[in-house]
Amino acid sequence: MRVLVWLLRAFLFFALFAFALNNQQVVTVHWFFGFVWNAPLVIVVLAALVAGLVFGVLAMTPSWWRQRRRAQRQPATEASSPAEVPTSAGAARSLPADFPDGI
Repeated sequence: MRVLVWLLRAFLFFALFAFALNNQQVVTVHWFFGFVWNAPLVIVVLAALVAGLVFGVLAMTPSWWRQRRRAQRQPATEASSPAEVPTSAGAARSLPADFPDGI
């Protein structure tokens, strides 16, 4: 399994390296107010990727904070205790009686 993971990593590296070599042309990015940025295409693509990652992390941060606060408010005994198992066989079955088993 380790060999397969390393082969996948090597393939990904060489594919990205070939992409970078094939996209060395200088492109012009026109921003607002007449600002112009000239850079190789691979740098522009990498900058767009990084900007998207940063935007995604910033968009998820309030949700992560909310979940963290909710988890900290919950008592430790409730968070770590296993779910209660019903004692009777009838109470354990939550599916209808005519539902086929094994699906």
